[in-house]
Amino acid sequence: MKISLLLAALALLPQGAGAAPKKAAEKVYEVKTVLVAPYSGVITPAASEFIAGAVDKLNGPGGADLLVLALDTPGGLDSSMREIIKKMLASKKPVAVYVSPPGARAASAGVFIAMASPLVGMAPGTNIGAAHPVMIGGGLPGMPGGKDGKEEKKKDPMEDKVLNDASAYMKSITQKSGRNVEWAVSAVTKSDSIPAGEAVKAGVADFVAVDLEEFFAKADGRRAGEFGALKCPGPAVEYFRQTRRQKFLATITDPNIAMILMSLGAAGLFIELYNPGLILPGVVGAVSLVMAFYSFQALSANFAGIALILLGFVFFIAEIKVISYGLLTLAGAASILMGGLMLFNQPSMGGMSVSMSMLLSTVIGLIAVVAGVAYFALKAQLRKVVTGIESLKDKRGLAKTALTPKGKVLVEGELWDAESVSGDIPAGAEVDVTAVDGFRIRVKARG
Repeated sequence: MKISLLLAALALLPQGAGAAPKKAAEKVYEVKTVLVAPYSGVITPAASEFIAGAVDKLNGPGGADLLVLALDTPGGLDSSMREIIKKMLASKKPVAVYVSPPGARAASAGVFIAMASPLVGMAPGTNIGAAHPVMIGGGLPGMPGGKDGKEEKKKDPMEDKVLNDASAYMKSITQKSGRNVEWAVSAVTKSDSIPAGEAVKAGVADFVAVDLEEFFAKADGRRAGEFGALKCPGPAVEYFRQTRRQKFLATITDPNIAMILMSLGAAGLFIELYNPGLILPGVVGAVSLVMAFYSFQALSANFAGIALILLGFVFFIAEIKVISYGLLTLAGAASILMGGLMLFNQPSMGGMSVSMSMLLSTVIGLIAVVAGVAYFALKAQLRKVVTGIESLKDKRGLAKTALTPKGKVLVEGELWDAESVSGDIPAGAEVDVTAVDGFRIRVKARG
């Protein structure tokens, strides 16, 4: 009886009770089409616009299943980098990063972009790292590497804030993507950089791939964060290229190019002001200045730096009009040099700087232009007058009346009131004009 009751109770238990739960099947994300967006260069607003456009196309109607950002960058602006990462994290479809071609790098801002991706591949011969934030135009004073090889004792509180903010940001995006947080933070604080093979071993990258075909082969079956395991044995590939406008803006939004445009614009205006009516120098100068100011605005240039550069141009223009024996030229050169040094002060993730050699060559070139224009202006001022009443000096004339000491003299076919400076001169004698005093000339007997 007891045995029959026990069997009945067991029959009432749910099927499978007491057995080990089965493992849930892993989510599979099928990739049939891939959008590849190659970008090589500094991370600027133009780069942010391009990559954001690629992500929008990925998520738009009829978009691909996966975006592969083929990246090669030395770094760039912190603000542009964050715009790119926000776009990537908000994407409803995976955005992979492929550091390529061989010899490329994902440095500074490129490290942050790679760490925000759920799938990172690297071509052989590439490297990733060195994400220490700097101020455009120079490094942080607290960075190691001074003359004595030791860290400076005093640090700028603002630069410490930038460094701490960058470290926290790197930690948050790395934790989300499940990568090596410790190395990622050291890439910010210690500027660590590693090659592709070591990046895979350290959990920074997922694999090394020679080309896109191998990239897709190694990505097949690999988990891409919350999207699950990728299934991409042989997807169709479509390329997303930069427009001509984006390429042009990417070129001019560079501190060195901006300085060249500024100097070219100033030189053109100098020449046009010296010789109005040439048209071409003035037009080229005005267009160059507008493009330079666009670059400064895109790079968040320091207003004080721009003001010093413009003040230097004013000094140069004044040198053409007022001969100061080079003092105004020296003042203009010093003003432009100081303005260039303090022109950019926005936090940057590397790759953005004003080359000192470029700055010096720009100043030297402007000095040469100003010196040349000033030389021709001085030469014109010292040139002998050939027209007008002033041109009568040293001309030969004929005394029409006796000069005792005043009388009438015929010079260049015109009759002038004249005064002798060499005593009385008889009528009909030849004279030389020595000076012009208003509408009266002074003459002397021709000896």
